[in-house]
Amino acid sequence: MERTIKDQMTLHNGVTMPEHGFGVYKMTDKSELETAVHKALEFGYRSFDTAQMYQNETILGEILHNGPVTRKELFITTKINNSSQGYDQSLFTFEESLNDLQLSQLDLLLVHWPSEKHFFETWRAFERLYEEKMVRAIGVCNFQIHHLEKLKTKANIMPMVNQIEIHPYMTQKELRGYLQEENIAAEAWGPLARGMVLTDETIVEIAKRLQKTPAQIVLRWHLQNRSIFIPKSSTPIRIEENTNIYDFELSAEDMARIDSLNKNHRTGPNPDEIYPTI
Repeated sequence: MERTIKDQMTLHNGVTMPEHGFGVYKMTDKSELETAVHKALEFGYRSFDTAQMYQNETILGEILHNGPVTRKELFITTKINNSSQGYDQSLFTFEESLNDLQLSQLDLLLVHWPSEKHFFETWRAFERLYEEKMVRAIGVCNFQIHHLEKLKTKANIMPMVNQIEIHPYMTQKELRGYLQEENIAAEAWGPLARGMVLTDETIVEIAKRLQKTPAQIVLRWHLQNRSIFIPKSSTPIRIEENTNIYDFELSAEDMARIDSLNKNHRTGPNPDEIYPTI
């Protein structure tokens, strides 16, 4: 079958990555993950997002290494755990992740949360890994504007990506505007708000009118907002469903209606509350 997912995002260092990726958060059962990843590959996914915290790098590495798609077609992301931040520790645990994923080079390495204690040390380790070509791109997760402004004071290389919580109830308009100005790609985790937005009456109404599912409407909203997004599912029918967003467009009016659903509602922690503690 012809691959549906073809949209690419070019990062500020020239590296391209798929705009539509596959998240594997909380998937630690080998059989479940193997089924999900093989279905994702079948339906066109080539970008896979994991983290040290997810405790599935070894399983994912084995599945992709033995899978039907060549390494050069894949884009693999992982994240340094909060407890592994700092210069030496970041370098050490990165090597572990690289081995677990059965890679000689990682596509994208992210700082999982901003750490007050290790803020600049962790980033210095990332810059070294990038300069040594151990990673093709480096970035952060959950950084607010003030974190990025602080990083700018000492960084030699600014992040290529900031992975943040974005969905119709948490649109992050100000932060996304800042990222666009700074040429940092916005990547949405929790793009469906862990399912919370799928019963919203506005989204349901648009879905019925366009003969699409609510999930397809929300993912199309992300696509048209030029965000990278990484929906997660272990259900084959939903994995396929999430790829069928390229045969329609949302009107400017529908985009504005979805934008207006913003409540600044987080399904995960507030980075400013975690920040002083790690």
